[in-house]
Amino acid sequence: MVAKILIEVDPRATVDKIYTYLGYIYIEPTSSDIAVLFLKSHFGSLSIYVNVSRLDIACVLDILDNGAEKVIITNDQLTQITEQNLVQDQVRLIVIEDTKGISSRSSTGGVFIQRESELQGPVSIPEDLDILVAPKALSKESIKNILTTGRSVIIPASTVGTELQLGELLVTLLKSDRPDGLYTTLVSDERGISLGLVYSSTESIHESIKTGKGVYQSRKRGLWRKGETSGDIQELVRIGFDCDGDALLFTVKQKGDGFCHLKTATCFGNYAGFSRLEKTLISRQSSAPTGSYTSRLFSDSKLLQAKIMEEANELCEAQSKEEIASEAADLFYFALTRCIAAGVTLKDIESNLDLKSLKISRRKGDAKPQWVDRVKANGMASPGSSTDFPSKETIKEATSIPKSEDDPAGIQAGSIRMRRIITAHTDPSAVSEALQRPSQRSTEQIMSIVKPIIAKVQADGDAAVLEYTRKFEKATSLTSPILNAPFPPELMSLPPETVKAIDTSFDNIKKFHSAQKDPGPLQVETMPGVVCSRFSRAIESVGLYVPGGTAVLPSTALMLGVPAMVAGCKNIILASPPRIDGTLTPEIVYVAHKVGAKGIVLAGGAQAVAAMAYGTQSITKVDKILGPGNQFVTAAKMLVSNDTSARVAIDMPAGPSEVLVIADKTANPAFVAADLLSQAEHGVDSQVVCIAVDLNDEAISAIESELDKQANALPRKDIVRGAIAHSVTLVVKDIEEAVRLSNEYAPEHLILQVDSAASLVDKIENAGSIFIGQWTPESVGDYSAGVNHSLPTYGYAKQYSGVNLASFTKHITSSNLTAKGLQNVGDAVMQLAKVEELEAHRRAVSLRLEYIQEQGVAPIAMRYCSASTLFLLLATIPSSLARRNARASPKPVPMPDPETDWATKHLESEHHLSNFDAGAFFTFHDFDASGGWTPEEVRRMYGLESEESKQVSAEDREKVTREVFKLYDEDKNGVIEREEWVRKNNEEGVRLPDFGLGPGHHGDYEEEYEMHHFEKYHSGPDVKEEDLTHPEDIAHFAYHDKLEAELEHFEHLNQKPIIEENIPSMFRRSGK
Repeated sequence: MVAKILIEVDPRATVDKIYTYLGYIYIEPTSSDIAVLFLKSHFGSLSIYVNVSRLDIACVLDILDNGAEKVIITNDQLTQITEQNLVQDQVRLIVIEDTKGISSRSSTGGVFIQRESELQGPVSIPEDLDILVAPKALSKESIKNILTTGRSVIIPASTVGTELQLGELLVTLLKSDRPDGLYTTLVSDERGISLGLVYSSTESIHESIKTGKGVYQSRKRGLWRKGETSGDIQELVRIGFDCDGDALLFTVKQKGDGFCHLKTATCFGNYAGFSRLEKTLISRQSSAPTGSYTSRLFSDSKLLQAKIMEEANELCEAQSKEEIASEAADLFYFALTRCIAAGVTLKDIESNLDLKSLKISRRKGDAKPQWVDRVKANGMASPGSSTDFPSKETIKEATSIPKSEDDPAGIQAGSIRMRRIITAHTDPSAVSEALQRPSQRSTEQIMSIVKPIIAKVQADGDAAVLEYTRKFEKATSLTSPILNAPFPPELMSLPPETVKAIDTSFDNIKKFHSAQKDPGPLQVETMPGVVCSRFSRAIESVGLYVPGGTAVLPSTALMLGVPAMVAGCKNIILASPPRIDGTLTPEIVYVAHKVGAKGIVLAGGAQAVAAMAYGTQSITKVDKILGPGNQFVTAAKMLVSNDTSARVAIDMPAGPSEVLVIADKTANPAFVAADLLSQAEHGVDSQVVCIAVDLNDEAISAIESELDKQANALPRKDIVRGAIAHSVTLVVKDIEEAVRLSNEYAPEHLILQVDSAASLVDKIENAGSIFIGQWTPESVGDYSAGVNHSLPTYGYAKQYSGVNLASFTKHITSSNLTAKGLQNVGDAVMQLAKVEELEAHRRAVSLRLEYIQEQGVAPIAMRYCSASTLFLLLATIPSSLARRNARASPKPVPMPDPETDWATKHLESEHHLSNFDAGAFFTFHDFDASGGWTPEEVRRMYGLESEESKQVSAEDREKVTREVFKLYDEDKNGVIEREEWVRKNNEEGVRLPDFGLGPGHHGDYEEEYEMHHFEKYHSGPDVKEEDLTHPEDIAHFAYHDKLEAELEHFEHLNQKPIIEENIPSMFRRSGK
């Protein structure tokens, strides 16, 4: 047997690529689960030797069945295997033995030598035996001595690249028969197809292992890095050698056009047979012309399935050699098309065949009953009819590849355990790869299903929605696709404890989201006379998608419906797939009732999204769609949001559920396991990650033990097992590394089960929602704490927030310029418009500036007006009042903070603005727009010019004026200029004093009445005119009666003829 170099790795950790280049790996698993998971991950690319001496015989057989190259066993285990005749061919068994027993082990595959004393002296080794040695001394000399005697050596991975260089050790096993000392090297692809013949040197071998690329020795040019100039590089897979050790075999992944400089796949010509077909199909998958047959096969899964069934049937019916070859070729073509569409290569198929050939346990192999019955009845299955056969429903993983025919989710496997990676011993790229989410179906596949559904709903409306609901939900009794409010009480009949739980959650969610409301409009004066504002408005119509699927989710209805209600959305529509009898779960209906939903669309999937996006005969179109869902729902949401004819927005892309738990030595293992499982039970495509901070093997094992125990007690343990299969535990050295990895992963849910957890929050950059400390399970966020559980997944927490009140509102901005403001900003606007060559933009400003220059602009709103102008102005008052009285819900006056300064309190009370901006405040109170405050304007600002302030003495009025001017009138010119006011506020922190005279009124009768009486006593949607009986209301009505009388008088005067002689001569038109 040729000597080999085996690298010993931790089977729970990710294998660094450099350890795989020699092709042989040695592991010592503590359970068959760990070994089997490792074998499934690496079979076909590595030859794996497994030390099973500490495992029972059942585990040994399981590991052999799953593709171990050889297993290392004890003499006792060998006796059991032999006596029970459990392994027919014992060549895959290596027995732990001393060298004296080698000659008696001819029936087994080799011997594992443990004592170094056994290495001394020559030993006669049968050529067909593997002699494995694990030396304690790991010097290059001692290892070379072992290898040169024909024994194989086991080297710990931790020594590779430090004490030991693989290239140097590999050369020990080689010999050259060439005068230049080079090694003849055959290069092949992963399937063993020869690509060409080259030469290698010690230097090129070392460089190839170091870089992971195909590097050889050119006899003319020296070191030759394949593809460095042409781009046809090679990724190194494995380095082997022949039985004599005088020829190397490089197995590579060839990139680009091929190996040969003539742009062919190999130096012996192009690929043929299956390799050629595979390459052609891969090319056609990405570039086949639309409408071509191959393109149809890739996009139409039903056509492809029918063709496979048809060709299999025709192969069974074929008789002659030519017919059988032809039909088999057709079947292989369609079968390989199916494989390529699913990302399966010929290498994958061949590896699977190799794995099957290694199985030591055999099944009877009878055909499934439905096929036997069909053959018996008809002699052969008829073409095209195979899709009528009943099919067994399987639980599949995210990759849609079952573990086995009889155990698709691995339900019958051993313990439920997450893969473990120690980051200090693992390449960073491998750690990042371990944090990749489970693969989903390709976008093309999903869109090919979703697009026709959306198109049909657009075209046929209600009929299409009902058709899909009957098809997918089996709700054949439905006659309408929507359940309209008010909802019948019998449809929301619930146990009292469920009602109480929903009500508690409703109240908490409402409280938290109500606190997110904007305190009021934002207003900033960006430069003198230029006031910019921003204010929010609720989105009028929203569609809320509540998934059905494997669980009832009233919590999602709450998380979407309550914020929509709090925001003030007028039209709230829910969508959720009905049960088979056409009804919805009562929890969903009850929540819809509580949030004031107008209706519930009785559909799920893409058809529900399309119905809300475009509207149907009975379903109102919405402006925004929110809510989680599967891949089809997410694809449909993204598709309609990109369709300008739909005019609909969405909340965020969504993917499968996920959680990341950071746990240190203070964490309770049971709590950590419970939090991981709370997300794993959502679906087999969920992912959970545990980052263990400086935990030893015992502490991590405690978490793993709890996870296995709790998982096996769950009713959804089959789903949990599927999720755990692509989940991982990362063992890190400190909390800083844990936070860095968490921020890189950007989890939907982040749980901090660490000491001083609250202090860690400031370091978290990316997460949907954070759960702090051991008493905060993720479940409280899912249901009742108050935070929202509709969160970004799949790493989108780096860009998106979870659903919140702002998800149901939009912000509007406004600009308000005075003439002076336009003069200040106009030059900048015109110059930028000129640069962008948008002349109409420039002229919109220049025309106004010219008008200001020529005509002048009055410093106050109205300088003079004619009787007819006054009539028009006065005529607007009753209608303005009517609008105010009729509005449904005036905004309440904010309560000023007693600790704030007088100016801020004044803004809140008199202007309903919550933020103070010095420039904007000045403009509000520059009543004559002169650019400065006069003493009269200061008194008016403090409300000392209004009727209500008559009781204030002249001395107090003078005091107010004097104190304010003392603070702000720096140049003592009797006017407070804008620059003085802004500088004093912003640079020196000077604030207007509070003289105890109240917040200040401006003397505008209408504004004072509305702010200080109407909004305080008559706000609400049901106010009626007969309710306005306060003295202030009566006075207000009397004031308007007087105005109306004046209007009538003006109208009467305007109708009279003008008598020239009654006008003084100096004012007559004739001037006489």
